[in-house]
Amino acid sequence: MKRFTLSLTLLVGLVAFTSEVSAQFIRSIYTNPNFEQLAKDHQTLAIIPFNANVKLRPKQMKEMSAEDVARMEEQEGESVQSALYSYFLKRKGKHDFNVGFQDITRTNALLAKNGITYENIGEYTTEDLAKMLEVDAVVSGLLTTDKPMSEGGAIALGILTGISAPTNSGKIAIDINDGATGELLWKYEKALSRDLGSDTNQIINALMRKASRKFPYID
Repeated sequence: MKRFTLSLTLLVGLVAFTSEVSAQFIRSIYTNPNFEQLAKDHQTLAIIPFNANVKLRPKQMKEMSAEDVARMEEQEGESVQSALYSYFLKRKGKHDFNVGFQDITRTNALLAKNGITYENIGEYTTEDLAKMLEVDAVVSGLLTTDKPMSEGGAIALGILTGISAPTNSGKIAIDINDGATGELLWKYEKALSRDLGSDTNQIINALMRKASRKFPYID
């Protein structure tokens, strides 16, 4: 009887733990409860290059210099920036976005003008960046993957290591922060999987299609 009670207790605990983990996984989209108040006057958002972390295998790392890896990660971050901007442009006519998105050419030019590079952008607050870019909110994020997703990154890796296939495994997080307060307004986090596609544009399109119903800047 004691063994049965103990087993039942363990089973209940395991189910509760599994449910909690599942709930955490499902809750991949966060919207600030004060979004309406914080974003009521927003007109323009800027998308900055994403922070990319390409986790290569030890053998690949030996065949690449630190500069090669840094250059590849920068290319991946800019590729996500470009893909996300393209998504918003293409969907603007189909969705009633109540904000505009700054041309990333202008965004990157203003960053460069202010001495902000891919390497040091993390030293600046959202408020700093929003002021420099003259926007109301900043879209940023993190990409973690074991191979480059962009065509250019995959080709570069193929030239250096003999492996050229883009990846679709890893994780991506998209954040929107208020330019005036720095507060997180919206966050979408998703593990990458094969059904999302194999290159940056396909993956971003698939991700945003899944999140579009909960994107906060749609009337």
